[in-house]
Amino acid sequence: MVYDLEMIKQFYAAYNTKVNNVRISLGRALTLAEKILYSHLYSEYALKEFERGKDYINFRPNRVAMQDATAQMALLQFMNSGKNTSAVPATVHCDHLIQAYKGARIDLSIANKSNKEVYDFLKSVASKYGIGFWKPGAGIIHQVVLENYAFPGGMMVGTDSHTPNAGGLGMIAIGVGGADAVDVMTGMEWELKMPKIIGVNLKGKLNGWASSKDVILKLAGILTVKGGTNAIIEYFGEGASSISATGKATICNMGAEVGATTSIFPFDNEINDYLKATGRKEVAEMAQSVSADLKADKEVYMNPEKYYDRIIEINLSVIEPYINGPFTPDAACPISEFKQKVVENGYPQKMEVGLIGSCTNSSYQDLSRAASLIRQVKAKGVKMASPLLVNPGSELVYCTSKRDGMIADFELAGAVIMTNACGPCIGQWKRETDNPTRANSIVTSFNRNFAKRADGNPNTHAFVASPEIATALAIAGDLCFNPLTDCLTNEKGEKIRLTPPTGNKLPEMGFTVDDKGYIAPSEEGNDVEVVLNPNSDRLQILSPFASWDGKDMKDMPLLIKTKGKCTTDHISMAGPWLRYRVTISKNGCQI
Repeated sequence: MVYDLEMIKQFYAAYNTKVNNVRISLGRALTLAEKILYSHLYSEYALKEFERGKDYINFRPNRVAMQDATAQMALLQFMNSGKNTSAVPATVHCDHLIQAYKGARIDLSIANKSNKEVYDFLKSVASKYGIGFWKPGAGIIHQVVLENYAFPGGMMVGTDSHTPNAGGLGMIAIGVGGADAVDVMTGMEWELKMPKIIGVNLKGKLNGWASSKDVILKLAGILTVKGGTNAIIEYFGEGASSISATGKATICNMGAEVGATTSIFPFDNEINDYLKATGRKEVAEMAQSVSADLKADKEVYMNPEKYYDRIIEINLSVIEPYINGPFTPDAACPISEFKQKVVENGYPQKMEVGLIGSCTNSSYQDLSRAASLIRQVKAKGVKMASPLLVNPGSELVYCTSKRDGMIADFELAGAVIMTNACGPCIGQWKRETDNPTRANSIVTSFNRNFAKRADGNPNTHAFVASPEIATALAIAGDLCFNPLTDCLTNEKGEKIRLTPPTGNKLPEMGFTVDDKGYIAPSEEGNDVEVVLNPNSDRLQILSPFASWDGKDMKDMPLLIKTKGKCTTDHISMAGPWLRYRVTISKNGCQI
């Protein structure tokens, strides 16, 4: 099924003409980011050369995606807009409120009970206002968007910082706050400062233990957590076309960790194949028909320094696995130097838990490569030294991986399969530990590793790596283990080496799923009643703001000023704090 097909048809029918008009008006060649940005101007009459990093522009995105934690306030606001339906296609994804504890079946049951009033509210509002609803357990928002909604050349906003994941399919996708999403859903202008554009030229081809995750981990070390601020990272080069669509998404996803507005790859055969594999042949064919404008103009690639504000080159053929951290995702370290870093800094050497999944690394290919290592546990007579937790990205990924034997492989080795949800990546992890404040080390395939983020323990040293490296270190149970060079001792006392991971970009027998978990909105939205408990301590109907009196507010007090590495975890914490994303007025107090 292709969602929003008519909108996509209209988009592609006008895309070439819009881009050509921009090219003529500006009188120069265009980068891919510029083609998409300028073709989404709110008013075509506003077309002119905008100064990057300075001018503020009004845009008209094609769609909106919301996760369940941030959707609550956004939809409460939208209910006051006076609109009967969203002006653009929109979806709600229930992925953030599910706590990882015992495993998918138990955890999902608990979440459905503890979050019932939130889920009922979101489902009813979505049904009433023409918004698609993805049930708890259906998958992580960004993986579901990649499988169903992202399309080359489009523009979307999402109420989550890792919305740029859709850049893996050549889409400008930007994380925003709930109020911005409401602007788009009501058909209003959406404002953004014209981003600068960083060009990343990828050369060569990944091989051995190296993966797409290592590309962005290396780049994080180059740019740091603020080097991409107010910029779009645009990838190009021979290496870009060799990376799978989901691998591209991994790279774009974690562009958020360098502060980038978003990241994007040009349309190529990998993206074309992924669209077809996920049931969107029509979209692939439409994209193919305008493919010349789903990448930068030839002159840009011939003279990139003239069109990009900064150019970075990365040779995929020689890149090695990276392990970043602890406590910040830009503390990049190649695995060949990691042992020395661990020893010199006195990090806890025992690797206590390996975690693979999250919106960054939960695709079929990710699980496929990790499973190739897990199979070696039995085949080579070794045992898992540390627990391994796995969060598949979607029900589509889970069902396909189960059919292909990968889920059984993980479980046979002792891994715990968690719900298709964010889980530990955002602090939704009820970790069983002997001491919740003890210094310890974990390795994840997530995107962020700030203090306390995964489990609430400020002394958990969380390191970010690829699913392959997280799995290998869970097998070894030792941070200082380098699978590229080191041996393990099996049950017979023999020295063995782990063979480099292998896996399929796409399932050989195609994707399969029993129930995607999607609920379409009612065709009679006016008849749908919003479900909201008046005694709730989590939700409350908002009173509309008074009409503007025509006077601007002046001399407003500054409530808080931050400095240093102030992260989203400081501003809007996850974990148990997700319950309080909506302000409740109760007994004269604001909760």
